[in-house]
Amino acid sequence: MNALSFSLGSCSTLNPATTRLHLNQNLRNVESSAPKFASNNNPTSSFSGELIISSATCSRRAAIGLGLCFSLFEFILQPELTAAAEPTPCEFTETPSGLAFCDKVLGYGPQPEKGQLIKAHYTGKLVNGTVFDSSYNRGKPLTFRVGVGEVIKGWDQGILGGDGVPPMLAGGKRTLKIPPELAYGVRGAGCSGGTCIIPPNSVLLFDVEFVGKA
Repeated sequence: MNALSFSLGSCSTLNPATTRLHLNQNLRNVESSAPKFASNNNPTSSFSGELIISSATCSRRAAIGLGLCFSLFEFILQPELTAAAEPTPCEFTETPSGLAFCDKVLGYGPQPEKGQLIKAHYTGKLVNGTVFDSSYNRGKPLTFRVGVGEVIKGWDQGILGGDGVPPMLAGGKRTLKIPPELAYGVRGAGCSGGTCIIPPNSVLLFDVEFVGKA
């Protein structure tokens, strides 16, 4: 059955990608008329809808019926809209050190040099998706000297490059998947009272934006 019937009219459930909906009311007999949906299977036509309702004759039941039809139409479209909104998964490239990276945006500026003071925005997450830190929330990027141990090894390698990782360019955005050996190891981080913000032996995910030279 390809249509749902209401006491007020009908609502077509044809393919929403190729269906043109029209809402019309017979004004010549307002006492007995009700809003109806009519379909027009023209694949080259864009979606359009017309609704002509006399406020003096539109009953509460008519309003509810229209709401049900619109809700049904939104339900039909929802899977397509959800699929379109889903981001493309990041395909990681793993290096001999265990660090994995995925470039989301290739930069346009110069690459960093060892010992150079640079700025980078980041969001740090556990593999379960829990965010433990973000420079975006603070409203300013992190400033540090790259390649000299001021940050964890996974960051130095992931931004400066080396061991199979290409250097980032200014303006670039990269996701780093850092093993515990290149992060906080068996100690974890932010530990207090037996609990840690970053548990021991955690694999970390960092979305890094290399802003450029500080």
